Amino acid sequence: MFLILFLIQPYYILSQSKYNKDFYGGLFYLSEFIASPEFSSLKDRSSDIELVDSLYLRSLKFFDNDISEALLCLTFSCLPYNNIKVRFLFNSQLIIPLPSPPQKVFNQKLKNLPNKIFFDSPQNDFGDKDKPSHFFGNAFLNYNIGFFNLSKFMGIFVETVEEGLFIEGGYSNKDLVTNSLGELFAEVLKNNPQILPSEILKIYQIFFFRIYQ
Repeated sequence: MFLILFLIQPYYILSQSKYNKDFYGGLFYLSEFIASPEFSSLKDRSSDIELVDSLYLRSLKFFDNDISEALLCLTFSCLPYNNIKVRFLFNSQLIIPLPSPPQKVFNQKLKNLPNKIFFDSPQNDFGDKDKPSHFFGNAFLNYNIGFFNLSKFMGIFVETVEEGLFIEGGYSNKDLVTNSLGELFAEVLKNNPQILPSEILKIYQIFFFRIYQ
């Protein structure tokens, strides 16, 4: 998923009351929505998996039903990071800023991001806040690349790179499962544009289903 980070310049402009219909307009729109009291209220009466649906529908509406643009923007709007730390020469580190709203908005967005995505999500403040970006990022790749195996390879490749290169990253089987669910979401979207993320994310439980006799 992080492979596409370097395809976009990590600079941003101040948000405006009227959002432009482009990547940064969508980034500010969705980030400020997640940080808003309205979204906080939604959290009080909705499950986190329903919140993921809400974000997807918001993004889709903003981009006039352009699925590709909606998925790309969600990938970055849902990121629980505004920079990545990369191992550099002589045990030093390089900090690379990511497309992100102003710090105040980012802090509130981070607090509000859905974190109980799966039945086994960690019971702490962070939980699975990084999983929506994995899901939407791999959905974007598969929806646009069109080759299921290639997008899967890229997901595995990036996980391996994260483990060796990114200071705060690491190889995660759960990330790989989430990546696969994102790919599946993209495949279904091509034939059924009405499908919602939750309908695919719920499949996660099947991977851990056992029959006891």
